[in-house]
Amino acid sequence: MNPSQRRYMPSISAMRCFEAAARHQSFTLAAEELSLTQSAISRQVKELEQIVGAQLFRRTGREVLLTRAGARLANDLAAELENIRRIMLRAVSAGNMNSTLRVAILPTFATLWLIPRLPGFFARNPDIEISFSTRLTQFDLNAENFDVAIHFGKQNWPNATLRKFFSERMIAVASPDFVQKNGIRSFEDTGQAPLLHTSSRPTAWHDYLEQVGFEGRPYLTGRYFDQFSMVIAAAQASLGIGLLPKYLVEKDLQDGRLVAIGDTELVTENSYYFVTPINQEDRNVEKFYQWMIEETNEPSYE
Repeated sequence: MNPSQRRYMPSISAMRCFEAAARHQSFTLAAEELSLTQSAISRQVKELEQIVGAQLFRRTGREVLLTRAGARLANDLAAELENIRRIMLRAVSAGNMNSTLRVAILPTFATLWLIPRLPGFFARNPDIEISFSTRLTQFDLNAENFDVAIHFGKQNWPNATLRKFFSERMIAVASPDFVQKNGIRSFEDTGQAPLLHTSSRPTAWHDYLEQVGFEGRPYLTGRYFDQFSMVIAAAQASLGIGLLPKYLVEKDLQDGRLVAIGDTELVTENSYYFVTPINQEDRNVEKFYQWMIEETNEPSYE
């Protein structure tokens, strides 16, 4: 680091003191959290103010309030300190002879597909740990120190390598009680039975009904939910017919909590992708990827 760069690099202690004071809006509470004196917190904040060249807090009696410059710095610094914490956790894991993969994942995919299968992965790879964090949108994997992300959609993640591991196939399902009560043997018997919608797939029922030849039926009627897990629960509770990705209801179909209505499958334009930083070479990431591919080497994913 050259001298000009060093001018703008405060001590880690100063950054921690400022972040704690900003979070608590109090030098006293920051001092208690960090086991320092209030005057020590004040000195560290002044160090930052000298570097920034602007006042970071307005002092009003015993309280302190962030200025505009202080609020902007607090937001940026909190994210960077969290990254430092994650980096140290990975270093500690490596020091303990473990390798931890940081995986960004979609919550429903994690809960209903991946996590129930993980005992098999850990049995085969006892030296690999996995840390999961929910992410719903694209982000910079390198900037946030993630090894892997699970992406649903098109093959359109910038500055990353995407490998498809299966397409989305949706099927119509309902509870056995709902099917029996409504005398349903095929989709032609569903009549005006309530449809269960997922807000992230607004045209799915339209496309499905068109495929099975029910183009005249209103497809927007029914009950709406914003998570697949809710649609599954609603179908199990006999609230209507759900249109769901086949992989998410495999266990429910096997256990008899749900039954498929007809054999039509709607293959959507979207797929699930295994996303990694460009030019990443990590043997443990490859083990994780190969294991996931093996888990999808079944007819229902083809």
